[in-house]
Parts: sequence; structure tokens; C-alpha cells
Amino acid sequence: MAPAPPPFLIVGHLPKAHGNRGELLLLPLTDRPDEVFRLGGEFRIGDSGGRRPEIGLPPLVIQELRPFKRGYIVAFDGIETRSEAEILTDRYLVLPFDEIPPLAENELHYHELLGARVRTTDGVEVGEVVEVYEMHPSDLLEGRTPSGTVLIPFSRQLVVAVDREERVLEIDPPAGLLDL
Repeated sequence: MAPAPPPFLIVGHLPKAHGNRGELLLLPLTDRPDEVFRLGGEFRIGDSGGRRPEIGLPPLVIQELRPFKRGYIVAFDGIETRSEAEILTDRYLVLPFDEIPPLAENELHYHELLGARVRTTDGVEVGEVVEVYEMHPSDLLEGRTPSGTVLIPFSRQLVVAVDREERVLEIDPPAGLLDL
């Protein structure tokens, strides 16, 4: 059975203020930034862990948005000076899970992988996923095994099947991967 979704998902990061008019650099943390970030879009500022909205802070509404390098330059309603923007720097934007755009048929949210069992294509139980690391060129799954931990590239070549209901990842590891 798939785990219950979290109440909120982090969708963006505000690493720094930009210019003197209250704008910020927005780095998307979603595969669908064009669907998530749009004029009039309303976001909450995440708490220090980015998991839930910060209590007492009002929602931020996008007033202006333009592409910039790996993200966007964004202006929010009511944020008009650099000083006001700097209060928001290094914070995360969160959305309620039910406002996240629906996934395509073969997509999943990384939280669905946590706790999933991992087994090889020949039926050998490897362990369970305890963490997902976003890396380049392939994200990594940290698996807890009876003998320790193992890092498994989350790629189509290695992860050949994902059963969301049974919470099982089937992998076809190259020789030696699980021996590290």
C-alpha cells in the first residue's frame, strides 16, 4: 500500500534577493516548473525544515515572473524593496499536496520510494530504501541491507520495475554493485 502523501511538498527555493525592487531568484524544485509557477500562483513559505508552512507568515502571490538562468526572477505581491526580499532569502516555497500537478503514468514522487523493498530481478531481497539523493546524472537510492547500506543509481537501466501498490523496486544490478 502506497504511503500517505505529505501534507505539503517543497516546490521552490529562494536563494537570494535580486536587484532593488523586491525581486528574488527562484530555483524550481519540481519537474514541472511551468505548471507550478505562474502569475497569480499562491505559495507558502516553508518552516526551517521546509516541510510545513511557517506559522504566522501570509501566503506569497506571484505578481511578476520571468526566466533567469536555471530558474526565474520573481516578484511577490507586497514585497517591494530589497530589504523585504532579503527576509525571504534561503527559504523554501511549499504547496499543499493536493495542489501539485498530477503525475504522468510512469512518474512518482520520491516520498513514495522511502520504505520500499528492493529486490533483484532473480528474487533476491536486497533491503529497503531509506533515502533518495538528487544527483547528476542519476539520482541515488540509499538502501539499508542486512550488512549495511548500498547506493543504487535510480536509472532505467538498473531499476527495471516499480510496484507502487506493493512498494517494491525490482533492480537488475551489475556484478559487484551490491558488494560495495
